[in-house]
Amino acid sequence: MPLFEQVSVKDSPLHGKGIFSNQFIPADTLILVIKGEEIDGTECERRENEEDNVYIFWNGEDSYIDTNNSDKIKFINHDCKPNCYVDNDEEDNLCLYALRDINKDEELTIDYGYDEIYENCNCSSCSNQ
Repeated sequence: MPLFEQVSVKDSPLHGKGIFSNQFIPADTLILVIKGEEIDGTECERRENEEDNVYIFWNGEDSYIDTNNSDKIKFINHDCKPNCYVDNDEEDNLCLYALRDINKDEELTIDYGYDEIYENCNCSSCSNQ
């Protein structure tokens, strides 16, 4: 059972808004199912370039999920040492999972995983080195 109601959006010290845990979350826990409009690669590129839409998740092959209209997942921030990861569940839904134990009030983060993010990264892991 996802913990959708146990995470909230707040101001983030990393960037703008972020998603924060409202309770302790054990490692490997399903936090939420990533929902949004399913689009193909061509539409993904168009939205990124023409609309500056950065709320799109890759869902394998030529499938993407645009989360621009979501309440929470679009606010997840990058960290080079994240506490969450994105993977498919048994029913092939794209989901957010806890990579390690996450404390109450801790910001949830993922590694965005594209080369440009690492060039000038100022995530908490990189800025604390």
